[in-house]
Amino acid sequence: MRKPFVAGNWKMNTDSHSSVDLATGVARGSVELAGQGVDVAVCPPFVYLQAVAGAVSSSNVSVSAQDIYFEAKGAFTGEINASMLKDIGCTYVLCGHSERRHVIGETDELINKKLTAAIAGGLLPILCVGELQSEREASQTEEVVTRHVKKGLAGLNPEKVSAVTIAYEPVWAIGTGLTATPQQAQEMHQFIRKLLAQMYDSQLAEEIRILYGGSVKPGNAAELMSKPDIDGVLVGGASLKTDDFLAIIQAAT
Repeated sequence: MRKPFVAGNWKMNTDSHSSVDLATGVARGSVELAGQGVDVAVCPPFVYLQAVAGAVSSSNVSVSAQDIYFEAKGAFTGEINASMLKDIGCTYVLCGHSERRHVIGETDELINKKLTAAIAGGLLPILCVGELQSEREASQTEEVVTRHVKKGLAGLNPEKVSAVTIAYEPVWAIGTGLTATPQQAQEMHQFIRKLLAQMYDSQLAEEIRILYGGSVKPGNAAELMSKPDIDGVLVGGASLKTDDFLAIIQAAT
């Protein structure tokens, strides 16, 4: 039985005070709502990671970075490595979020290097995959997602892949108010699970958690997570409001 997982990606939002206030509220509320029945993580901006880690340290809430660099150390101005993230209390790290792919211009090959470095550094990566609206309209969804998964996990053996969570986020549903229907989301999650079984084996495919992301709200979270292959959600805007995020965590229970 895969344990539900709810992660909140704060993106480039909050400040030093609001990040701690938000983290504190989530930590307090998630213990009351979910106990140990749901894994919960928040993904603050780099500069607030340490403060947020301190605010949630006595709770069941984990901390995730939004990005990572693949080198262990050196002259890479502005970059953050795995050991730095571990040092300040991170458990997870996002790799390949659509905004990194389509706004920053990251390639599948770069994302694979980051994911590999995260695992080597003791972090649990969340590999984000998903198609643009133009790609869905061109019936290329499965092709795109297959490429993201295969290239993202390239070179990783089953033991290392077991550390990965996959988040399916159709790009056309991120921050747009549009959401894949629960059936559309389930179909793609099932497709990804079958793809993992082909790449590795059915047992590993059944164990890996696959999250849905894209305009997740309290009003649609329960129906999305009721589907058999949807193991949780990666939440954007709704994770910036304590009550909304807690309602989504409650839906996961």
